[in-house]
Amino acid sequence: MEGTKSQNQHQQPLVFAYYVTGHGFGHATRVVEVVRHLILAGHIVYVVTAAPDFVYTSAIQSPRLFLRKVLLDCGAVQSDALTVDRIASLEKYSETAVIPRESILETEVEWLKSIKADLVVSDVVPVACRAAADAGIRSVCCTNFSWDFIYAEYVVDAGSQHRSIVLQIAEDYSHCEFLIRLPGYCPMPAFRDVIDVPLVVRALHKSRAEVREELGVEEDVKLVIFNFGGQPAGWKLQKEYLPPGWMCVVCGGSDDEEYPPNFIKLPKNAYTPDVIAASDCMLGKIGYGTFSEAMAYKVPFVFVRRDYFNEEPFLRNMLEHYHGGVEMIRRDLLTGCWQPYLQRAISLKPCYDGGVNGGEVAARILQDTALGKNHASDKPCGARRLRDAIVLGYQLQRSNSRSIGVPDWYNLAENKLVARSSEGSQKEVNVEAFEILHGDIQGLPDTMAFLKSLAELGAEYDLKKDTEDEIRENLAAAGLFNWEEEIFVARAPGRLDVMGGIADYSGSLVLQMPIREACHVAVQKNHPSKQKLWKQAQARQHADQQKSTPVLEIVSFGSELSNRGPTFDMDLSEFKDGEKPISYEAARKYFAKDPSQKWAAYVAGTILVLMTELGVCFENSISILVSSGVPEGKGVSSSAALEVATMSAIAAAHGLKIAPRDLALLCQKVENHVVGAPCGVMDQMASACGEKNKLLAMVCQPAEVLGLVDIPSHVRFWGIDSGLRHSVGGSDYGSVRIGTYMGRKIIKSTASGLSEGINKDDFDKVGVELLNNEASLNYLCNLPPHRYEGVYVDKLPETLTGEEFIKKYVDHEDSVTTIDPKHTYAVKAPTRHPVYENFRVKAFKALLTATTSDEQLSALGDLMYQCHYSYSACGLGSDGTDRLVELVQEFQHSEASQSENGTLFENVLIALISNLQIQRRYMVSTGFKPYVFQGSSPGAGKFGYLKIRRRSTTNSHFNNGCQ
Repeated sequence: MEGTKSQNQHQQPLVFAYYVTGHGFGHATRVVEVVRHLILAGHIVYVVTAAPDFVYTSAIQSPRLFLRKVLLDCGAVQSDALTVDRIASLEKYSETAVIPRESILETEVEWLKSIKADLVVSDVVPVACRAAADAGIRSVCCTNFSWDFIYAEYVVDAGSQHRSIVLQIAEDYSHCEFLIRLPGYCPMPAFRDVIDVPLVVRALHKSRAEVREELGVEEDVKLVIFNFGGQPAGWKLQKEYLPPGWMCVVCGGSDDEEYPPNFIKLPKNAYTPDVIAASDCMLGKIGYGTFSEAMAYKVPFVFVRRDYFNEEPFLRNMLEHYHGGVEMIRRDLLTGCWQPYLQRAISLKPCYDGGVNGGEVAARILQDTALGKNHASDKPCGARRLRDAIVLGYQLQRSNSRSIGVPDWYNLAENKLVARSSEGSQKEVNVEAFEILHGDIQGLPDTMAFLKSLAELGAEYDLKKDTEDEIRENLAAAGLFNWEEEIFVARAPGRLDVMGGIADYSGSLVLQMPIREACHVAVQKNHPSKQKLWKQAQARQHADQQKSTPVLEIVSFGSELSNRGPTFDMDLSEFKDGEKPISYEAARKYFAKDPSQKWAAYVAGTILVLMTELGVCFENSISILVSSGVPEGKGVSSSAALEVATMSAIAAAHGLKIAPRDLALLCQKVENHVVGAPCGVMDQMASACGEKNKLLAMVCQPAEVLGLVDIPSHVRFWGIDSGLRHSVGGSDYGSVRIGTYMGRKIIKSTASGLSEGINKDDFDKVGVELLNNEASLNYLCNLPPHRYEGVYVDKLPETLTGEEFIKKYVDHEDSVTTIDPKHTYAVKAPTRHPVYENFRVKAFKALLTATTSDEQLSALGDLMYQCHYSYSACGLGSDGTDRLVELVQEFQHSEASQSENGTLFENVLIALISNLQIQRRYMVSTGFKPYVFQGSSPGAGKFGYLKIRRRSTTNSHFNNGCQ
């Protein structure tokens, strides 16, 4: 800024109002660097912040810096150092910035005018942009994420009452003139234009040698900086946490704590960039400050995931892309199993080669803007905003076919997943590397692709290749199996809910089709003495002085697509309480300790269920590799496919004979009791018992398969992912279920009252029996539509509060859900849906076996339309599905005249063309290319299992532990 400084020597200094979010020191430290350059240029800066003064004054001593202590947003509220409380965050933001919004705006507008601000800068306080607009002052944001993106995920869990927060924040940001975007950025569609700058990094004051001399650390000593605020209460650092010859400097440590001799507590005012640059590696949680300084000074970063803060995946993936990151499991952090991670870190060679002068560049842009210069990006802002809007809406529900414009270093993992889906594996695959001892591939291309991926696991990987984004998963999996021993492979598909859906818990008939996309699981059991252990598992056993104890190791491919840890391991003894299995409640608590590894409950939970329900004793170690092509969060039962494939493979490896129906019921227990996600058994039954190109007809209450329905050759079923959750004003599934059970209770109560009040002499026997049966109604599906319409429809309220229902009816008789007295529930629509849905599904099933005719197809379609509108009336529809239905109807009517006299082949061809056109038109109208589910495949029962052994063991294998 020297040239700029000389240019401004004879100008009036500019006045900047710089608003800083109340979340974390990372924002403050990067603001310091931008502010420092603005003050060097001779300008005045007012920093509006809640951070302590020393954060700014220790780096900037100038009369041109003014600090104003105000908290105008709250960031993310953390329940502990690593976990964000999503609902509390939204509630706190509402208290801080929504309820007092009018007074905040009035105060800020008056203050901005009083200081005669030339430009408002925000990192990244939403209301500051609106206040600037109201004051008639230009505003600019400087950040790598925005709160609308962060809070968008939280709203999914918090419910509709907080959705307006995201919309209000985005509207506030839209008043900003442009965004100065930092590396490691998230999608931010609210900003009209974007200018990218290099990393904003605090400059070094001292050399590595000077810092080490002050710390008393010799050059040959390995030094790790522990940069981890908010350490768990009662947890203390131990001497044994560090390998011999290592020292650790602790940032933000408690003054009351006594530190071991190999730990050094840094003063609170220590200049951490100097210490980071003088260290051999850093251990902590990822935030922009730690991330940027580790990148800039090429210091390997051993990180522990933070949960529910969706800025982190973007920073983490950029860090790992430049070979600067090693992930540590939370359990190993707290138990002191640090050695394997630290040793892995110092073997890395971070290679970030981008600029680190973002503070200077950003300050120059801000100065020019305040002087009246208009900045414009060289990128088409409309296309960028559309791209970011797509990512904002769908990033957490990504499918394996989507092509979205996220940074290159983040998009690589998604491209990898395509190769694991059946669509991406139709090329020739050599599976000769394995001898198939049992089972049949059945010509399934995704199974052949999975076997190919197994064959390639032992290959040597080039650690310098930037394209190997999934290398951590592959390295972990390469050390998973003993290739000389047998491996058991199972396959379970997802399912398409053709008819019946959410009426399953009301006893309705459902029709489910196993889809082409499936989950593969490979399992191997080994004597503990022969098990290949990852380094962290070795270290834990060594620390506990254990010998040859059975260990479970799991690798999950595609982990980055859902922000979960790629590996999981545990001693199987942790599933025992003495001689008995631990309780399901204890298992839920065990897996809930680390949300980034909670996914392992779906896999490891199958072992506990087999122990508990069948008394299986697992004396050998177990290695499990999971590779799923079933997109998550799309309503096609990815979790059921995972559970069924895992239990099938484990059963095969241990010689257990479990019928498909029984296996499905056991897998339901995994989801209900171990994962803690109550569900019906429909998903697991379809995955386990389904057959290719057939519909599984079943009832879920009680769970019974009624048979298989052949899909006529002239009928095809497609599923199109709308990419949108249900409507913003809609209901959640739990509330709909409660409303359904409320309706059943009201019907039963009404029937009982009618039965007691009638004159038996004036009423025929059949009528009395009907009322008595309905007074003890088990399932709504047993109530015929004519009885519903003739007797009960007028007795059901449209809505009812929980308090009103409890006062009159006491209990809704559903052990799975709990009524919230303050919540208002829809009753009539959720009650009507299963009554008519059961009727529709039965009619649909009968029509499929009818004589082929135009009337048959028309009636089938009409029943599906009715299902959609009934489902939507419950509050579970979405704008996306509504739009898809509209497009289908448009094509149906536009093609009707052309196909009126056509052949059956021509009609099917028209349907195929329409399918593609609907996909294109939906993309045009929403910006989202929907994933189309088409085709079918056998269920796990029909597939059976493969028992394989590798023919050759000449490839090198890894025993790499730290992922």
